[in-house]
Amino acid sequence: MKPILFILLAATILIFAVRILHAGETAAPANAVRVACVGDSITYGARIFNREAKCYPTQLGVLLGTNYSVKNFGVNGATLLKHGDIPYWQMRAFKAAQVFKPDVAVINLGANDAAVYNWIYKYEFVRDYIELIRSFQSNSCATVWICYPTPTYPGPYDFTDPIVVNEIIPMINEIARQTGAKIIDLYRPLSGKPELFPDTVHPNADGARLMAEAVFSAITAKAD
Repeated sequence: MKPILFILLAATILIFAVRILHAGETAAPANAVRVACVGDSITYGARIFNREAKCYPTQLGVLLGTNYSVKNFGVNGATLLKHGDIPYWQMRAFKAAQVFKPDVAVINLGANDAAVYNWIYKYEFVRDYIELIRSFQSNSCATVWICYPTPTYPGPYDFTDPIVVNEIIPMINEIARQTGAKIIDLYRPLSGKPELFPDTVHPNADGARLMAEAVFSAITAKAD
C-alpha cells in the first residue's frame, strides 16, 4: 500500500503544481487568436503584487476575452540587443514564444538596452530588432506590434529616459518602416505618472492596466 500512497501523493502534487504554473492564463478555445507578449520585466510583471493576475498580459487577456489566448513571455532584465547583458535571444521564453506560433506578437523591449553598459552597442539595435521581428513574421505571425518603452523616472537605476525618448523611439519608428510592424505607444499613457512606478522603473498593477488598455485598443482597432 505504501508505494500506491506515494504515487497518489506525487500525482496530487503534480496536478497542484501545474495549476499554479498556469494560474492567470486566459482560458480560450482551440481556434482562439494567439497573442504572444514578448518583453522584459515590465512585460513579466516584476514587483507587481499578485503578478499572475495583474501583469499586463493577463489584464490584456481579460480585456480581449475568450476568443484570444494571451501568453506572457516576459523575462526579467532581458535586452533586445544580442550584445546586451541578458539577451532575450538566449532565453527559453524566446523559443517558447516561437513554439507558441502566435497570430499576434507584441514586443516591448528596449528599457534595459538604455542602460549605459548596454547602449554602447546601440548601433546594433535596429539590426537586432529587425531580425527579431522577422523571426516572428517568418513563423506565420500575421501581425507584429512593437512598443515604445514605458517611461523611466529618476531613481537608483542606471536607465536614462532621454535615451528612450531621443534615440530608442526614433529607432523604433525606422524599424517599423522597414519591417511593416505596427507601433503601440506605451510611453505617453504612462508619462507624467511617477506614482505608478514605485521603484521608478516597473509599473504597478494600475500601470500595467494602462499598458493592457493601450495594447487592447491597438489590437482591436479597425483598419482604416
